[in-house]
Amino acid sequence: MKSIRINSTIKPIPLKKIKAINLQETLIVLAIIGILLLLALPNLMPLISKAKSVEAQVQLKAIYNAQTTYRYMHSKYSDIMEELDFEAPRTVRENGTANYIYEVISADNATFKARASAITDFDGDGVFNIWEVDENGNPKQIVKD
Repeated sequence: MKSIRINSTIKPIPLKKIKAINLQETLIVLAIIGILLLLALPNLMPLISKAKSVEAQVQLKAIYNAQTTYRYMHSKYSDIMEELDFEAPRTVRENGTANYIYEVISADNATFKARASAITDFDGDGVFNIWEVDENGNPKQIVKD
């Protein structure tokens, strides 16, 4: 009979190095992204302002609808916001999300005017955005930010 000898030594499997980026490379990429954002931000400010003004237009349309309903019921427009079926959203000053405050400027039997005034300066130029709506229901920008 022949005996078979089995080699019992275990050879270690060589570890392969995985290519990865180091901390310095990561920081350089983040710095480049930051610089690109700083260059692009002034071009994006008008878009940000326009997007935030949509809030005023939507809420003024809701005030118009509430005034129309009030007029059907009372044969006049209301100059008191609490009489309308409209609850203004909480502003950013009140830990809410709204960027505008809403008020009824004037109202009589046939006409009304409501205003949305921005409480934040969207582009930092010191001018605050103002929108108005009347009995025709079309929001108009009075002061452009």
